[in-house]
Amino acid sequence: MAEVTAEQVQRGRGPDPAALARRKLITREVKSVRERLTSSTGLERAFDVELLRLFAQYRMTGSVGTLVLAMGVAAAACLWIPVYMVMPWLGGVLLSSMVIVLLSRRYLNQSTSEFGIRLWRRLFTLAEGLHGLSWSLILLLFALVDAPGAKVFVTTTLLIVSALTVMLSASIPIAVYAGLAPIAAGIGLFFWGRSDIDSVTMALMAASAQLFFVFLANRLYASSVSTIEFRAEKDALIAELETATANSDEARRKAEEANLAKSRFLATMSHELRTPLNAILGFSEVMKNEVFGGHANAAYKEYSADIHGSGQHLLNLINEILDLSRIEAGKYELNEEALSLAGIVDDCHHMLNLRAKAKGQTIREAVEPDLPKVWADERAIRQAVLNILSNAIKFTPQGGEISIKVGWTANGGQYVSIADTGPGIPEDEIPIVLQTFGRGSLAIKTAEQGSGLGLPIVKGLLDLHNGGFHLKSKPRAGTEVTITLPAERVMDTLAALPEPKTRAA
Repeated sequence: MAEVTAEQVQRGRGPDPAALARRKLITREVKSVRERLTSSTGLERAFDVELLRLFAQYRMTGSVGTLVLAMGVAAAACLWIPVYMVMPWLGGVLLSSMVIVLLSRRYLNQSTSEFGIRLWRRLFTLAEGLHGLSWSLILLLFALVDAPGAKVFVTTTLLIVSALTVMLSASIPIAVYAGLAPIAAGIGLFFWGRSDIDSVTMALMAASAQLFFVFLANRLYASSVSTIEFRAEKDALIAELETATANSDEARRKAEEANLAKSRFLATMSHELRTPLNAILGFSEVMKNEVFGGHANAAYKEYSADIHGSGQHLLNLINEILDLSRIEAGKYELNEEALSLAGIVDDCHHMLNLRAKAKGQTIREAVEPDLPKVWADERAIRQAVLNILSNAIKFTPQGGEISIKVGWTANGGQYVSIADTGPGIPEDEIPIVLQTFGRGSLAIKTAEQGSGLGLPIVKGLLDLHNGGFHLKSKPRAGTEVTITLPAERVMDTLAALPEPKTRAA
């Protein structure tokens, strides 16, 4: 397995996929070259085995047809030659055919590890040559026959046998040549010295046919090799696909396990951290109000206030991390009900109004009249509005202004828009702000302490409602955040429930 460098881990990935692909390609090419060097045909060893298998299968399948052809030719030959002369020839043809069938069956029944490719190619070549020789011996039977049609019959028979040899043995070219050689030589000797027009015509026709059969054998062999290559490439692609699928399933399983472990860890740590934090907050509150209540203890009172504030911030951070974790894991369950978006905004306004007044800020609210209720999770929508409004108060300087708008969207939904007069965010930093723990440069300089989780949580909560989230900001021009709920969540657009059918009295 490839080593994973520290840089790769920092980038959050494993070995370079391009390097792995090149390595696989080189390995495949080296293996292919090695097999071709050890092969007698220049092909890969697996191809040689498959070509021999094709030869054996074709010969096994064509054995019945060869038997029928031999018996038919023998029956027809009895019209010119006595039966006792034809039967030995027929026995020789059947014996040679049986030899090929037995060799083919023996080859197909062997395991792959027992294959001796060179030996089996020689055996099949010899058997094919014997088979061609047995058929060509029919020329001896007709050598002294001068009856009309005898020469045409024997020539046609051998041409048919030649075609059959090419069709069944094309996967081993040398076997084809071994089967055609005795037939071609026999035809040449049969017509040697005959000068009549019929003999010359048939001799030329037989010679042309043999040349065509050789060409056809080479084309069939090339076609068989191409088919095997295509099948091998397909099998390799299927194997790679299955491997990739298995790796993907394993990676998904590990990711699910890691996500589950993260959720368990966060749930456990939240409990473990909240317990001491609640004690810290309680004791710091007591210290601030009761123990250090006098003027002489003003410094200690300030220290206890810092402890209380830091503990409160840490508790809020834990809660936000848990909320974000549930949203990302898809385990945030929505408790949907009919609610007024304008009412939630008004409640959030009153909750944070004191904080805004402490900074001398003005909050202006504009709500379109007669807005119907929406179908949503009240806790999620309230949290989203509180986060956005809290950010606006936090980022807006002393004496600034914040405007809240609630109304209809262009497609029939409802929206909440909160705009401030804060320092704004550069356009290139907006994607950073929307990331987990992301904070802009101007915000870091001017804002109060924050975690950078508010906006990602808001966006996640709106995604659960199939809503929209849009942030528009420019430096020194303020920021406007708009959240929208789709039209299908507006109560007026929801389909009415069917009325129950009443029974007739």
